[in-house]
Formats: sequence, C-alpha cells, structure tokens
Amino acid sequence: MKRLSFILLTILPVITVTAQETKTGWNFGALPAITYSTDQGFQYGALVNLFDYGDGSIYPDYYHKIYIEASTFTKGSSILRIMYDSDYLIKGIRYAVDLSYMPDFAYDFYGFNGFGSVYNKEWTDDELVDGNLSPDYRSRLFYAMKRNLFRFKNDFTGKIGENNWFWNAGLSIQQFKVDNLDVTKFNKGKDPEDPKYLDPDQPTLFQYYREAGIISGDEADGGWITGIKGGISYDSRDQRACPMSGIWAETGIEVAPSFLGSESTFGKLYLTWRQYFTLKEDDLSFAYRLGYQTTIFGDVPFYYQGQVIVSELRGALSEGLGGSKTLRGLLRNRVVGNGFAYANAELRWKMVRFRFINQNFYLGTNYFVDAGMVTSPVDVDIDAFADYLDTDPFERPESLSNYLVDQKDTPHIAAGLGLKIAMNENFIISADIGKALKAQDGDMEFYIGLNYLF
Repeated sequence: MKRLSFILLTILPVITVTAQETKTGWNFGALPAITYSTDQGFQYGALVNLFDYGDGSIYPDYYHKIYIEASTFTKGSSILRIMYDSDYLIKGIRYAVDLSYMPDFAYDFYGFNGFGSVYNKEWTDDELVDGNLSPDYRSRLFYAMKRNLFRFKNDFTGKIGENNWFWNAGLSIQQFKVDNLDVTKFNKGKDPEDPKYLDPDQPTLFQYYREAGIISGDEADGGWITGIKGGISYDSRDQRACPMSGIWAETGIEVAPSFLGSESTFGKLYLTWRQYFTLKEDDLSFAYRLGYQTTIFGDVPFYYQGQVIVSELRGALSEGLGGSKTLRGLLRNRVVGNGFAYANAELRWKMVRFRFINQNFYLGTNYFVDAGMVTSPVDVDIDAFADYLDTDPFERPESLSNYLVDQKDTPHIAAGLGLKIAMNENFIISADIGKALKAQDGDMEFYIGLNYLF
C-alpha cells in the first residue's frame, strides 16, 4: 500500500533565538491536516490541542489538556476524537478520558505470528510495466479488511505515598466492527477496463483466514470488548511531553469478562519500562522503551490481539506491532501474537529554540532504532489451512508456503529519523520516516502526527 503524506501549516515562522517565556492561562495550537493515501484518498480536517497553564507556576506542565480531531478521507475513513486529561479535575487523581469513532475501510491485516505469516509484496504491487500489471499481481488491498472502531476509554492514576509510585486503573468500552473489504468503494469512478480496477472476485487474506476457519465465524464480524485494568507505575520524569531525565515504568493486568459483553473472557499482562538520559542540558537526550505483553488466560478474539495495552493512551491508536506508535518503518500490524516484546531507542536533539507569535518554539530531530517479535504465537492450524487450499476455493492453484511457515518468530527491526516542531514544550508536531531492515516487513514508511513516541 503506497502512502504519500504531508501536512499544511498555517504558520511559517521566521526563526529568532531567544529565551523561553513562562506561559499562563489557556494556550492552543490548531492545524488543518491534509494527508493522501492511494487507497483512502485525501484526508482533510482539523485538530486542536488546548492547554491550561493557570498562573504558570507548573509550566511546562499544565492543569488541563483537551485534544480534538475531526478528519475524513475522501474514500470514507474518518477520525473523530476528543480527549481530556488533568491532574486537577479529581483531587489527588489524574484522569484521562478518550471518546473516539474511527472507521477504517482499508485496515491492514497480515495474519498472525510475525514471520510465521508470509508477506508477498509482488501480490500488491500495482505499478504498470508497458501498460500492464505484473502476472503475480492480485490486489493492492490483498492485505486489508474493513474495520470500524468505537472507543470510550477512562484511565485513572493516583499516588502511593509521597514518592514516585502510583496506582493505575482503567475502564474501556470498545466495539470492533469487522467485514470484508468494500471493493466497490475503492473502484468508485474507475473504468472496469482500467488495469488498477480492483477485481471484485479477488479474495483478500482476511477472507482466506475466515473461510479456512483460522478466524472463527463468531469473531469474523467483530464484537464488543469491555476491559477492566489495574496496575502500578513508577514515574520520575522531569516532564511529560519530552522528558530529559527519569524513569516511567508500569505493569498491570487487563481483564475482559464475557458477562460485560466481550466475545470471551480473557486477561492480558503488560509491562513497559521507559528511561530518559540528559546528554546535554535542555538540548540533547537519549531515551529507550522496553515492552512486553502476553495473554495469561482465556481466548482473545483476533481483532483484539493487536492492541498494545498501556496505562496512558498517547495517540489515536495503540496497536501493532508495526506502524507509527510501535515499530516505525514496519508495515502496520505486521507483528501480531498472543504475546510479544518490543524495544525502541532514540537520540533526541532540540536544535533551535525561538519565539514566534508570542509563543515558545523549538525545532528538533530524533534518530531511532525499533525492534519487536512475537513471544507467544496465536494457535494457527497449518494443516487445516493446507487442506482448505487443496480444495481450490477461489479457483486459483495455491501453495501453503505463500501464506504460512512453521517457524518461531525472530526480531523485526527498523531504523530511521524524524523532525519535531514543538510549541510551549507540549504541542509537538512529529514527522518520522523509518525503513524495515527485512523485506518481509515492508520497505519504508512515513508518518506525520503529534508527540514523541514515548
């Protein structure tokens, strides 16, 4: 799936280096965002980030934060999201609430267990050679399905004593609606004689998995997940948006009981360790993150296996592994399993600080390496899938080796760099480009969004 993305800023600042000024009251950053994807079309809309600094005594920390995004793609996918977080709404407790609806008409699906599922790039390569597609071409959306997500997420954090230890709790209600790819939507306006017209009779990988029974009929259309989360964390960061020192670690368990509407009862354990080191005061730092997550009991619906559980949501989505919030440079959702481990390491340099429109800005770069792998695989009946392929279900001779291999996963690695533009330390526009080091994980991916990865 090819992606070209860019963002239009309403301001092009003239840079003048100056001392930073403490901010007070409500401050906001607003951007019109335009992106483009071959399969989803143009995205247009707006995002607003509001911060209440009060009398400025805790700056660059804030009293209240509100984030609002409303954007849509010309092919129909959308992000509608409002998020609020504060340490001061409930006395002694940090509260964060997120309400989102995110329909996605081309949600990436590459199977399970990392390298245990084979990725065939040539099947999706729709580049024309002498006006014709490659004989190996199937569909540029072969590794895609339809998924709509509704999410209402509440997270609570409170101090344990007078040190840096905290308790964490959360309640999330999510609805996943899953279906086959809506090919007619992507063919809208195209001539059936166009070589890039998607064949309505060409199945996707999701259809193979569903028809072969790897994805059960009960799960194939999605469902509700009500998760109850509890854990502890340690947080000695000097600030939240881009820490220069400290540790932020957390561990906990999320349980989704069937009596609250989930497809089945299951539980997951998660652990995350993040640490930050100052190399040059105010300007240069090194940060790394280690994460581990695994299923400790029950059967997890396939559409929830990719969720990365954390005590605090840092963006519109927390899932993968692979993509802008986990392993940058890998195909989105490339590494999915019953359990997985991941690591990120990056050097962060705040190169230039300046004042513009009465606000504090800095321009920064980051250089990173990301890695992850499946540690506990999803149970996939390879023999049953092979038997299914032998029936020639879609009138195409098939080989099992094109889909599944019986092997343990090995590390998936990517590296890259990024650019950051930050206003008042907290409103951070981020652009990252990452390259996968193995062809089975894709090639190069480009992301534009908000905030540092962790």
